[in-house]
Amino acid sequence: MGSGGTINAHGSTTRVIGGKELVFDEEGFLFNPEDWTEAIAEALAGEAGLPELTEQHWKVLRFIRNFYLQNGRAPLHKEVRKETGLKLMEIERLFAGGIRHGARRLAGLPNPKTC
Repeated sequence: MGSGGTINAHGSTTRVIGGKELVFDEEGFLFNPEDWTEAIAEALAGEAGLPELTEQHWKVLRFIRNFYLQNGRAPLHKEVRKETGLKLMEIERLFAGGIRHGARRLAGLPNPKTC
């Protein structure tokens, strides 16, 4: 997950990104989705080996995030495909970890294991 974090007894990590103190679970997902910013997404992407987020990345991230905030759940894969106009394999290849562990993490959604 990168350096600079403090691990607590529950396996969560507290880190500072962009001057903001954030709490992540043991798999690198934000505990509080409302703490997310685009700068955080860019920092996490860099750590995941994505030096730049393209317009396709942002299209997926913004849709996933907005859908979650409006509906209280992550969108289904078919909803992501329909909204973005991208094929599932194209979306999966955009993010290390695919949609569930890549795009959702960069978009600041909770860990799929907890929702």
